[in-house]
Amino acid sequence: MVAQNDMIKSQSKLNSDTAISNNSGYSQSLWMEIPLPSFSSLENNLNADVCIVGAGIVGLTCAYTLAKHGKSVVVLDQGAIAGGQTARTTAHLTWALDDRYYDLEKLFGEEGSRLAAESHSSAIDYIEKIILEEKIDCDFERVDGYLFVPPGESKEILDKEFVAIQKTGMELHKAARAPFSSSFDTGPCLRFPRQAQFHILKYLQGLVKAVLKHGGKIFSHTHVNHFEDGTPCLVKTATGAKITSQSVIVATCTPVNNRLFIHTKQAAYRTYVIAASIPKGSVPKGLYWDTPDPYHFIRIQKNLTNPNLDWLLVGGEDHKTGQDQAIDAKYDYIEEWARLRFPMMDKIDYRWSGQVFEPIDSLAFIGHNPGDKNIYIATGDSGNGMTHGTIAGILLPDLILGKNNPWKSLYEPSRKTFSAASEYIHENLNSFIQLKDWLTPGEIKKVDALAPDEGIILREGVKKIAVYKDKQNKIHINSAFCPHLGGCLRWNQGEKSWDCPLHGSRFDGCGHVMNGPALNDLFPSSKESKL
Repeated sequence: MVAQNDMIKSQSKLNSDTAISNNSGYSQSLWMEIPLPSFSSLENNLNADVCIVGAGIVGLTCAYTLAKHGKSVVVLDQGAIAGGQTARTTAHLTWALDDRYYDLEKLFGEEGSRLAAESHSSAIDYIEKIILEEKIDCDFERVDGYLFVPPGESKEILDKEFVAIQKTGMELHKAARAPFSSSFDTGPCLRFPRQAQFHILKYLQGLVKAVLKHGGKIFSHTHVNHFEDGTPCLVKTATGAKITSQSVIVATCTPVNNRLFIHTKQAAYRTYVIAASIPKGSVPKGLYWDTPDPYHFIRIQKNLTNPNLDWLLVGGEDHKTGQDQAIDAKYDYIEEWARLRFPMMDKIDYRWSGQVFEPIDSLAFIGHNPGDKNIYIATGDSGNGMTHGTIAGILLPDLILGKNNPWKSLYEPSRKTFSAASEYIHENLNSFIQLKDWLTPGEIKKVDALAPDEGIILREGVKKIAVYKDKQNKIHINSAFCPHLGGCLRWNQGEKSWDCPLHGSRFDGCGHVMNGPALNDLFPSSKESKL
């Protein structure tokens, strides 16, 4: 045990007094109060069996699995460990997917639908196995899930889903209502036994220790800006350090090594969550979803500071990234919806948003990066990031280790789902339409009127610029066009970020990249700017 602790301390500096650094926006999720180890940046060249870029649930689960199999593993993250989208989840663990199984059956057939259910159920089991083996205290517990329709709407969707799920062989029941109090009668619903929930950052805290225990190396604040496939592969960082490895896993939520192909097959969405205090036990633990588009999702998390309270987590109001700037209204809509159904709600303790990537055919892309032999990707979480991420933590190590895996074809990134062609056309037409911003005028507001921590897009001659005033009233001026594929950015007041409406790249006010697919920062505006 002493040797294990020494190994962990040699790789990290534990700071138990502060929450994790937030790499992905201004808002804070309730999970972020949990400290994770801080790691030094990579300064020297390294060799490894596998280099993993991204230290969220995908990267750390892959690292853990591979390290346990004796592979030398290096994990790199451009910010703090788990400081990206993983820390913005609601931590549902479920095989009841955001997209209906009767649709999956149309897209992938009965066998594909069965494998989808099997893989997500296996992901929950794998998380539970890791928790037990590594003795991780992360509030994991099995709960039932409930799917219901809004009052007055047809229950046909539930009947169709029940029939489709029966074909998968998974256990499912019909129920007269979800187990809420009389203030919220959902009416008939589907009950999914043995789903689960946990505290994601407590889980990753334990997973980090397990990776180090098994010999993995982790580096934070290390920006990767170059990938080369080969035997070996080569990864380069912004500081010039190089990592050579037999395999590379790009676990960055959306692949930053892939310029176009994958990004035409999925779309970035923002999703919103509130956490409100409620009396302990006043809402039964469970996972709850309704069926509108956008839908609402609900779960309970124990309050870490007051044993007499729970947190009620309610989310929804999804929209395409960069294509709706009424951010405060999203939280207001969720709160209004929740208070009508849960009158025991007290104050709102947390409000946060996250980013999810919706593939055109509903399932994640997990496997070889198209065209590469030894570079692998995991993306397209479709609102089920915890299970999709853990599926990647099983499937990608199997591919690297040369093991057969029955899910390989289902999640193959280069797949062509012809029955989803209309969705492919719709999403890419939407992205093309956003290019109209090249021709529109800038905002009328003047720079002098900017409040601290606020940004605007202005036109300066033939170009557009992104202008941000920081908290010290310093002005930062960058190109308003995303370095990925040239989308014109829009200011996200809720997260204090520049968001690209084409493929979801995001940058902080000063222009530093936070989320891919962009790999680099915004281009600074010329010094000749008259602002």
